[in-house]
Amino acid sequence: MGSRRPLAILFVIVFIDLLGFGMVIPVMALYARKLGASEAITGWLSTGYSLMQFVFAPIWGRLSDRIGRRPVLLVSIAMTAVAFLAYGLAESFLVLLFSRLFAGAATANIGIAQAYVADVTPPEGRARGMGIIGAAFGLGFILGPALAGFLAHRSLALPGFVAAALAAVNGVAAYFVLPEPEHHLSPPRRSRFAALIEELGRPGIRRLIICYFLIVGAFSAMESTYAFLMKDRYALSDAAVPWVFTYIGVLVTIVQGGLVGPLTRSLGEKRLLVLGTALQAVALIALPFASALPGLLLATAPLAIGSGLSSPALTALISRRARADEQGGTLGIGQSAAAFGRILGPYSGTWSFERDVHYPYLGGAALMAVATVIGATLRGAPPEA
Repeated sequence: MGSRRPLAILFVIVFIDLLGFGMVIPVMALYARKLGASEAITGWLSTGYSLMQFVFAPIWGRLSDRIGRRPVLLVSIAMTAVAFLAYGLAESFLVLLFSRLFAGAATANIGIAQAYVADVTPPEGRARGMGIIGAAFGLGFILGPALAGFLAHRSLALPGFVAAALAAVNGVAAYFVLPEPEHHLSPPRRSRFAALIEELGRPGIRRLIICYFLIVGAFSAMESTYAFLMKDRYALSDAAVPWVFTYIGVLVTIVQGGLVGPLTRSLGEKRLLVLGTALQAVALIALPFASALPGLLLATAPLAIGSGLSSPALTALISRRARADEQGGTLGIGQSAAAFGRILGPYSGTWSFERDVHYPYLGGAALMAVATVIGATLRGAPPEA
């Protein structure tokens, strides 16, 4: 069957999953405020979501190593539908918070999707496969907010109901068309904690996990303050702000969908990671100093391009250094590191932004610079076991 058909099916599944996610995120804070929550309390929606991802990503990954990718993906999609339905039905902030906690547990399945890619692609095609998943992310974040803007005119709860319906259809379709990877292997009988300690003890894996945390932490600190920067420093209207996010999504989708494969063949994953983090470091330095909207868009471009390059390169490097029978668990640990970055990044970003508009960007640039150094010191990828 080859790898193209399973990757195409997985692309559609991840895209629909992220389309629903992109629909609820833009209006979530407004919805929480309508339910009586203060602006400070609404931050728990994102923090709780990331905390649940942090906890459940390795669990889903280990489970998929033992019983297969397909059943775990199907269960997580069904849970996502339930979470979105609870979001739409919420009549209090506590119910809304519960829906986001449940959604965080359900959508900690990205490591499984990445492990699926690892199962159906050869090592030299791994980064391209990860880039296809990244393109599904980008496309979901382009179309999701636009659809949310259309639905929110009618009701802030309506995006949740539509997202639930999409997830339900996604689950039914996946049940009939998604095959179990042919090259999946059963793991040895070890406890999850013993495997975690062993993997973090490997120098290559440990450095990549640290790199993952630094990149996501720096990016999420920027992301949590980027709308403030656009409004306060560049005087963009509320209607114009989402279009800049769409601009970022388009660039990331183009890079991950069309450029990662050729660049990986010519540069390799390690150089691609270093190039991506270096571009993001430069962009973060430039963002608060750009002049007017054209300067903002110009400074944003290397941020989006660098993110599009570094993400698939990093996951491919982690995959190639993981044991062949523990792809899901190791990639799940990477997702936990990313979730931990998303827990700490937004709060550190908003806290420092209140003190000086430059702090979250200069601090993020420093973290990206450290990630660049770590990436540059990585040894060549070992042959897969």
